[in-house]
Amino acid sequence: MSASEYKRQAAEFAAEMVEDGMVVGLGTGSTAAFVVEALGRRHKEGLRFVAIPTSLATEKQALGVGIPLTTFGEHARVNLTIDGADEIQRGTLNLIKGLGGALLREKIVAASSDRLVIVADETKLVDHLGMKTLLPVEVTSFGWESTARQIERLGAQASPRRNREGAFFVSDGGNLILDCRFPVISDAGRLEQDIRSIVGVVESGLFVGMGTDAIVAGGEGIAHLTVGA
Repeated sequence: MSASEYKRQAAEFAAEMVEDGMVVGLGTGSTAAFVVEALGRRHKEGLRFVAIPTSLATEKQALGVGIPLTTFGEHARVNLTIDGADEIQRGTLNLIKGLGGALLREKIVAASSDRLVIVADETKLVDHLGMKTLLPVEVTSFGWESTARQIERLGAQASPRRNREGAFFVSDGGNLILDCRFPVISDAGRLEQDIRSIVGVVESGLFVGMGTDAIVAGGEGIAHLTVGA
């Protein structure tokens, strides 16, 4: 079975965790798109909930399938957010997110959520963050070169993300993203603090202590992981 099918299986499982009356955070990316699709069907079948999307792309998809949207002006807390991840650390459920370009909004929604459920295929599980993927860091466009040099002093190689045309990728928030290659990350919490202390950094793609559940699909079926498991 393909990775895409595993993602769909995990997404369908997680979508069943949404209950009537919930405020739901909708993630961004290929796996989260399967979640939005599944929740659109559940809403048509009679499930009543409202959602806060983490990107303009997700907002467009959610509206297209009939999911009613809300804002933090109307709801202070999110009951449940379902999102994807680029890496999931076994045991801690610490994450690297942001290859889809929406890490700032994703982290705002995650920080306001009672539960953050990550859906993924089994290839996203790692023993240490940074084993397979780059770490996205969202930065202001002004002075990004200086910000990149300061990040590199932490041991990374930092390069601005570009779109298919070769221009700088610009996030929904109007910022640039530096894709940073670190050695294997042994202390994600410390690195997150060090990156966030740099002037010019808006947010990093390290989600430390935020994930509560991970729904991971693979060749042996679907596993529901929690912190420590």
